[in-house]
Amino acid sequence: MPQDVLAGLVGRTEDWLSKIENDRAALDRLSVIRTLADALRISVFDIIEPYPAAPPRRVPSSPDVGPVRSALTDYRQLSPLLAAIEAEPEPPRLEVLRRDVAEVMAAYQLSRYGRMLAHLPALLTQTHLAAREAPERQRPDADRLVALANQSAAMILTKLGETDLAWFAAQRGLTAAERSTDPTITGSLFRSVIHALLSQGRLSEAAAMAQHASQHLRRRHADRSPTLLSVHGTLLLPGAVAAARADNRADAMDYLARAERMANELGVDANHLWTAFGPTNVRIHRVTAAMALGEVPLALDLIPRIDTARLPPERAVRHSLEVVNAYRARNKIDDAIGELLTAERRAAEQVHCHIMSRQLVHRLRDTTTGRRSRPLAELARRMSII
Repeated sequence: MPQDVLAGLVGRTEDWLSKIENDRAALDRLSVIRTLADALRISVFDIIEPYPAAPPRRVPSSPDVGPVRSALTDYRQLSPLLAAIEAEPEPPRLEVLRRDVAEVMAAYQLSRYGRMLAHLPALLTQTHLAAREAPERQRPDADRLVALANQSAAMILTKLGETDLAWFAAQRGLTAAERSTDPTITGSLFRSVIHALLSQGRLSEAAAMAQHASQHLRRRHADRSPTLLSVHGTLLLPGAVAAARADNRADAMDYLARAERMANELGVDANHLWTAFGPTNVRIHRVTAAMALGEVPLALDLIPRIDTARLPPERAVRHSLEVVNAYRARNKIDDAIGELLTAERRAAEQVHCHIMSRQLVHRLRDTTTGRRSRPLAELARRMSII
């Protein structure tokens, strides 16, 4: 796009635009950044993104969640971006925030942890400010965005082992979801709370939460839309895992059976409200539940029947980690290492950063075969484990 055209679209001079392009003037007002982003038909994050898209950046094995913590616990800590936002006469526009939420959720499902963590602090702050400043008629929409922003934070923090912070984000997201009175958003945040409880080892509470949340959705909402079906079905899945880890096989199988009925009613592997819910996801959780119950032969029997090719990378790779765990439990160490390396090729950031994959590498290296494996040692170095 010629300079004069872009300058005209944003109401500035060509000289100003040239200074911005050559880093001779500061681009420090969010309203101007948004105007530029809209004119170029890109996200505001493409302008404020602290990490360049190319060349590829090696993501640290222990990502810095400090900015996310600051955004969750004290918005005044997010500087200078917060100062720029608060200096604006108008709050962030909801239609722009909806796009930003979708981009963060997409980054999560694509296992782009670095990109997601870079975007989250600004998103948490902007949705908070939008909800605070929104006129009454727009407040439910703003609360939906607050809920989803906090859900995205809870999701990534759980994967990184930041369980207390994930619990805080899930709680805050659920509060906003309930204010929105949207059953799909409320159900989605119920799932985040269940995951947060599960990650803290509060198994009975997580299973009970799944039961209460399911009852709430059944009693108050007769809607059988694909989105609500997906949200309802997917919150039962971590409930099943929690029950299985608590050695409550009956409840685990009940949750899985109910989720399977909803998946069959849905009929396909879908991704409504970023749930990745469908028949395949239920089968994946049958493997996870079997492993939690110590039924390794059953898990190994189920694994070949699952095709994750059409699922988002995050879900597929998380299943691969369970497959690695099953192979390790049967002392099939070479198969376990091969599966882990395949998962790394599909989503290196997730494998390098996910708490479960790091635990698996340690356990594989403790075996006789693992100690002799050069590919495993090289993976451990890439993960900064050795």
